[in-house]
Amino acid sequence: MNKEEFKKIEEFMLVCMKDCAHDKDHIYRVLYLALDIAKYEEDVNIDVLMAACLLHDIGRQEQFDDSRIRHEVAGSKKAYTFLLNNNWTEESARHVSDCILSHSYRGGSSPDSIEAKILYDSDKLDVTGTLGIARTLLYLGIASEPLYSLDDDGKVLDGSKDTQPSFLHEYKYKLEKIYNRFHTQRANEIGNERKESAVSFYNSLLNEARSCYTNGMDEFFKMVK
Repeated sequence: MNKEEFKKIEEFMLVCMKDCAHDKDHIYRVLYLALDIAKYEEDVNIDVLMAACLLHDIGRQEQFDDSRIRHEVAGSKKAYTFLLNNNWTEESARHVSDCILSHSYRGGSSPDSIEAKILYDSDKLDVTGTLGIARTLLYLGIASEPLYSLDDDGKVLDGSKDTQPSFLHEYKYKLEKIYNRFHTQRANEIGNERKESAVSFYNSLLNEARSCYTNGMDEFFKMVK
């Protein structure tokens, strides 16, 4: 991929990116992680990989506008049309589209090609570690979701069994499980390097939140009885 072609795809991506948790910096981190991982794999189509990384989240706005729309589905269609209109072959445009379609953690498609697997791993690595915690809090802040939920007795739930959306629920449902779902060895190595900081943050947040209720709730009820 030459510089002119890269800039054309990049410019299209920048027009589509409006979400602070899935912004251009997320795109560049995913791209750089993907290129790192690709060094350890064989027969990677770098042009397809780079285009898929740049365009993988261009369907986010459609999902924000209508929650029934999956961003990977909308994005794969937009990418396919854009690439065809910019002189990519149908085969290559379809390959990029398929990579985007299978990159979502909650999506129904599994990555098959090495390019799709690298995109999936790179995207998921960006929600590992401290960086992933920060991005998740940003995203949940946009959605006005709380840090944690309480049970009927006012106890802070740890996210594993509560059904209401919260940061702790997202951690137990998604963030905690990502480390076992990578497709490449290099992604596993990077994920393991980051894991400890995420676990520490989760435990600290849960313990600190619970201590507020445990230490202060009895005093509160004494005062308002």
